[in-house]
Amino acid sequence: MIRTPTSWQAWDTRGAPHERTHPVAPLDERYRAPRWLPGGNAQTLWSAVLARRHIGPRPHWRRERWTTPDGDFIDVDWTTHPVKEGAPLLVLFHGLEGSSSSQYAVAFADWAARQGVLMAVPHFRGCSGELNLAPRAYHSGDHQEIDWILRRFAVLQPERPRMAAGVSLGGNALMRWAGEHGAAIQGLVGAIASVCSPLDLAAGGHAIGRGFNRLVYTRVFLNTMVPKALRKLQQHPGLFDGEALRRARDLYEFDNLFTAPLHGFRNTDDYWRRASAKPCLPAIRVPALALNALNDPFVPAASLPKVREVGPCVTLWQPAHGGHVGFPASLPRWRLPGHVWTMPEAVGAWLLSHAVSKETAQPQEV
Repeated sequence: MIRTPTSWQAWDTRGAPHERTHPVAPLDERYRAPRWLPGGNAQTLWSAVLARRHIGPRPHWRRERWTTPDGDFIDVDWTTHPVKEGAPLLVLFHGLEGSSSSQYAVAFADWAARQGVLMAVPHFRGCSGELNLAPRAYHSGDHQEIDWILRRFAVLQPERPRMAAGVSLGGNALMRWAGEHGAAIQGLVGAIASVCSPLDLAAGGHAIGRGFNRLVYTRVFLNTMVPKALRKLQQHPGLFDGEALRRARDLYEFDNLFTAPLHGFRNTDDYWRRASAKPCLPAIRVPALALNALNDPFVPAASLPKVREVGPCVTLWQPAHGGHVGFPASLPRWRLPGHVWTMPEAVGAWLLSHAVSKETAQPQEV
């Protein structure tokens, strides 16, 4: 039976995550995709293109520009809906080539509006519609950028409980940050979540470079990534081999020519190995949820972390269905596939149940 969003709010919050030995999310067996959307590709593509993303009015955003420590900038979009007094702040890190317009960002903003929660989407460099200035872009393991962004939010919103979620690439970077910094981030965020993130970048990178994935998803990503990279080359002549990049036909080649050398990695293999969050999961010291559908076409099920590979603060939720950032559900009346707010309801409820403490670190100006 397909469950309505309200049935996803009954999370078991007994006991703090650090008190559990091997936590498992209580909704492992509940989510089922609509029968007329069989398979991970159908659930991924329909959700990204055709699904209803919000229950109420479409969210509106207020944009701020932040100057980065290296003299570049990022753009941060804030929700404009009414916020309850003392309500938490949700920081959402988008996925590869995503933005505040992505279907999951709109769905999360709709959930935040209904909960009276403040939400912000910081755009990775070059993803807000304007090319950034520095000879760099963004990558899946950019935990230094995540750290600077979240510490800035702590300065701006010191009285609010803060929680963070990352989708796909953004979730890997967020989990990598939490593992790299361990107990030092306690007080900066009360809880974090990754959604459909390739925590093993090599497994995900090779998966998206094969078969149907290569024909469809890889082509979609490269159609925006290559032109942006070539504009970066115009900004900084000699930064990389533009002719070779034009010939790139998969993300492995793109990362080898652009992402890896621009961000201090030897090559794609070195980048995927060193940027992956999976080896860092045992070191996480705040409540963390890792959500991955077993039929995600980008993230092989065999590569997903097992309970023995994570620390006691990490909760795994690995439902059989959902695709990549899909988790579609039927509209109640007609029983037809209708919306994608099921996942934000579930992830948001989990974050709220763990990010309730107002104790914060003493944030330093950044």
